[in-house]
Amino acid sequence: MRYALIGLGRIAPNHIRAAKSNGLEIVAVCCRDPEELRLAMKRLELDHSKVRAYTDHRRLLSECAPELVAVATSSGAHAQIALDCIDSGANVLVEKPMAMSLEDADEMIRRAALKKVKLGVCHQNRFNKAIQKMHQAVEDQALGRMLYGTIQVRWSRGEAYYRQAAWRGTWADDGGCLMNQCIHGIDLLRWMMGNDVIDVTAVTARQRHPYIEGEDLGLAIVRFANGGYGMIEGTVNCYDDDFEERLCLFGTEGTVCVGGLATNRMETWHVRGETDADAVCRENSQESENVYGSGHDLVYADMLQAVAEDRSPAIDGQAGRRALELVLAIYASAQQGQPISLPLLKGSALAFRSDFGADDS
Repeated sequence: MRYALIGLGRIAPNHIRAAKSNGLEIVAVCCRDPEELRLAMKRLELDHSKVRAYTDHRRLLSECAPELVAVATSSGAHAQIALDCIDSGANVLVEKPMAMSLEDADEMIRRAALKKVKLGVCHQNRFNKAIQKMHQAVEDQALGRMLYGTIQVRWSRGEAYYRQAAWRGTWADDGGCLMNQCIHGIDLLRWMMGNDVIDVTAVTARQRHPYIEGEDLGLAIVRFANGGYGMIEGTVNCYDDDFEERLCLFGTEGTVCVGGLATNRMETWHVRGETDADAVCRENSQESENVYGSGHDLVYADMLQAVAEDRSPAIDGQAGRRALELVLAIYASAQQGQPISLPLLKGSALAFRSDFGADDS
């Protein structure tokens, strides 16, 4: 299958590695900045004689006709580029968040269905061994009635990170820590707790990063339709380095916790009837070099299988929309100082651009 990658930033190596491991024919890459494009071609070890380099994604789509395109640009550009890819007839994998507004997300979903192409979203941690084992326990009702779940994303981002690109931390192109760093964990919590949300109550703050527009701390309580509750803690204020991303589920028949840098290690498996928790934890843990985890290979494998079988990807546009919706509901609750009911029919990160003053440090 002919493949192209649009956007060559920090996550690009994961995409190129996944494309290669799944046997895709990499025909083109795209980056708006010519110098960054040149450096990325070298960094990613892409052969100029086989891979064409573009600064205009529309020209890439027209001249190379890729069958699968991954969109890994700044978040604010995801929707329009994805729509252009869909309109060209390409299947699309888009990085998280899939869009910065629910209206754009809905149009991506609608257009993909109209054009009969597949739309997937890179919430790759769903494919972690520990997460798969946890979700199977939920599906099998091994934990009994779900009481509550927690996600804690405790990472560190300093000024050097945000100065790497002008779009980082802006409401138009990035959002705050919940939209960027914590949306993977928010996706996992909602997935585990049955997806359907009644309402969310939240606060956000900007404590240490006066040079960004968004929040660097978010706290929320979620009420799920199944009677369970969720607690969300997301921050990039940890001292000096990334600490952990931890997801815990508490049911009437069991407690399961997955930790590590990127929900990659099974740390607690206390389930009724299970006698060898140590073995379960050992067999369902894997190392992670960084916070991006190692799930992109399986995201790609699933997308290729979805195309071959003409089915929806495991992490489709609706899944991406649900994660985006919950983040936007958290922002709305923090802004309005009251619970926000779901579902949301519309919403955009741009609605929160005046939430913080020039300096909240």
